Amino acid sequence: MTVVINQHSDSIIDQPLEISSNKGYQFSWFDWFCLWYPPGWLVLFNRHWQHYHSDPDGWNWWEYILFLLPCGFYLALLMRWLRLGCRSPRKEVGEFNPNYQQAFRQEILAPIVKYYFQGELQQINNLPQTGPMIVAMNHAGMCFPWDFLTLGYLLSETREWVVQPLASVSLFEHPWIIWWLPSQWSQVLGGVRAEIGDFEAAIAQGKILLYAPEGIRGPGKGWHKRHQLQKFDISFMQLSDRYHIPILPVLCIGSEFLHPWTINSKKLQRIIKLPFLPISPLMLILLLFPSMGIWAMKTHLKYFIQPLEQQINSGKDRADTYQQAQKFRDKLQTQLNQVLKSINI
Repeated sequence: MTVVINQHSDSIIDQPLEISSNKGYQFSWFDWFCLWYPPGWLVLFNRHWQHYHSDPDGWNWWEYILFLLPCGFYLALLMRWLRLGCRSPRKEVGEFNPNYQQAFRQEILAPIVKYYFQGELQQINNLPQTGPMIVAMNHAGMCFPWDFLTLGYLLSETREWVVQPLASVSLFEHPWIIWWLPSQWSQVLGGVRAEIGDFEAAIAQGKILLYAPEGIRGPGKGWHKRHQLQKFDISFMQLSDRYHIPILPVLCIGSEFLHPWTINSKKLQRIIKLPFLPISPLMLILLLFPSMGIWAMKTHLKYFIQPLEQQINSGKDRADTYQQAQKFRDKLQTQLNQVLKSINI
């Protein structure tokens, strides 16, 4: 991420971000090409980051070109590794920047959500006017969390909320992610580590959090269990009760088609320390174009907002709380089945 089009060396992470017509990121023909060419999505993400941040350890122009060629990513990775003196990119600590989140939402997510995933909110009358709250959504797709990013974008556009997703630890520190994207990318965009301490701290601060009660079991369930909610974690109900934070259930339809026909290879997953490892016909293409790791199949993401759950009683002990969480899951499964029936899926 050193020599790129539209990069401003004076826009560094420690400076306030100003969004304006003459300073915002402007799509070039190359960016539009990257948007509609699957291996180019990773280029687009990194180029946008470099427009606003100084990143001397990042990808450069010649390496971006290699992303777009079969097996070129491997050569680009070698070139970058040698350029950095045979070391990994520096692991910098970044803090949430609402201004950059807004810029990324408007300049990168907007065309992807509107023209590619065609994201839309249904039953908007169930949306409260303000937070704090836990937005609990079914999670699927076995790929980059596009169902989360799309919902965050739609909620922010509809209510002007600052939404922060609870994200798997792998999105912050896995070696693959550190090479794909800037090391602080997830933090700066508002990601909260999916660890109980970070989760509770965010709840205590009264934030609007986007959360998957199924945890990694959701996207990892595979194609044969699509539309089947998995066991819910209990932490969100405990924290909702403790801090009197309501839960807004949201049902996502279409996320299963982000990466269809998949199975999860649990043995290989454990070896390479990934939250899940999808095996599908698309994986053959991924071997040729590793930069497609953040891409997903085109689908129509519909979100059905359910009534706000304000009276949360997490129970007196862990076993009781677990039962309450699974009753909540069963309720959402029934609602999900009704939605699927209504739209003939």
